[in-house]
Amino acid sequence: MSEPNRRARILIADDDAVMRDILREFLETDYECATARSAEEALALLAADGFDLILSDIKMGGMSGLEMLPHVLGLSPGTVVVMISGASSVDGALDAIRAGAFDYVVKPFDLLHVGVAVRRALEHRALVEAKRRYDNYLEEMIGRRTAELDSALDSLEGSYRQTLKALVAALETRDQETHGHSERVVSFSLRLGRELGLDDARLRDLEFGALLHDIGKIGVPDSVLRKPARLTDAEWEKMRQHPSLGRQILGGIEFLEGAALVVAQHHERWDGSGYPSGLKGEEIDLNARIFAVADAFDAMVSDRVYRRGRPYEEAARELEEFAGSQFDPTVVKAFLRVPAGEWAALRARSPTRPAPCRTQARASAEMVLPGTLLAV
Repeated sequence: MSEPNRRARILIADDDAVMRDILREFLETDYECATARSAEEALALLAADGFDLILSDIKMGGMSGLEMLPHVLGLSPGTVVVMISGASSVDGALDAIRAGAFDYVVKPFDLLHVGVAVRRALEHRALVEAKRRYDNYLEEMIGRRTAELDSALDSLEGSYRQTLKALVAALETRDQETHGHSERVVSFSLRLGRELGLDDARLRDLEFGALLHDIGKIGVPDSVLRKPARLTDAEWEKMRQHPSLGRQILGGIEFLEGAALVVAQHHERWDGSGYPSGLKGEEIDLNARIFAVADAFDAMVSDRVYRRGRPYEEAARELEEFAGSQFDPTVVKAFLRVPAGEWAALRARSPTRPAPCRTQARASAEMVLPGTLLAV
């Protein structure tokens, strides 16, 4: 960055001593000047101590001014070059312009013309430098604003996550026997999602969908949800509406659009026999297929007041058995690739406290449907 009140520094390169002295005497009133007797000497001075402008003869002994030009631009891209050309070498001056020189003056020249060429070149350099500083400022500002926006979005997402967790915790107080279930299936689902190579956006949708999968049970009457006896067919129909109710609850919330698919489809089955829409195979959202495996696994290995949780090996066999009917076989294969110890570690990090026993009849009502791993 240029110092605001610094005099511009000019290097005069010419093998003619008289011409060097004339130009230096003329320019040093307004500028800080140095001289070089050859292109090689000029490049050495430029490398040691930068200059704003080089005023160079084209024809010099040794390296010519035209040959020197690319070295100048390589050493100091911000330095502008004005070439001095004899009348017989105007074509060379034009070649220099094409190669990156800013301007040229032709011998014999009027010193006033030299002064005009130098001022124009330095003004051009000042404009280029100002633009460079402005571009750097914009880049820095954009970077800072982007970082601030990312931080704000992360904070907002964190707030959303905490709010949703509080909502789910409140929902689980209606059915304490599943205490910690949502938190566990979030952990299981995300591990499966990473195993399947989901990107960050899909993982976020999977996380929120797993967390909110039973949000529709808000719309299920307590007389059904907490009934301490086997449900009637009509009550089962009400219970089976909770995926659709959940989709309605989340409808219109843009950042939960992906999560809403998990909520709406987590009881669909790979073979099309699930509910509420009877979707089949890849018609079912991938995140919902992932969640279905995580949900069934948690249901099998978690303790209930009416039974102990099954060991991992038994749960894994059940998942394999139902792969291709209830579950996406690809998702089951991904589940089996994850070492059993990892699933145990994930369970250990999540609450698993069983709720107080209500009745064996209520327990029977909450068991999976006959011939399937689908939980209500």
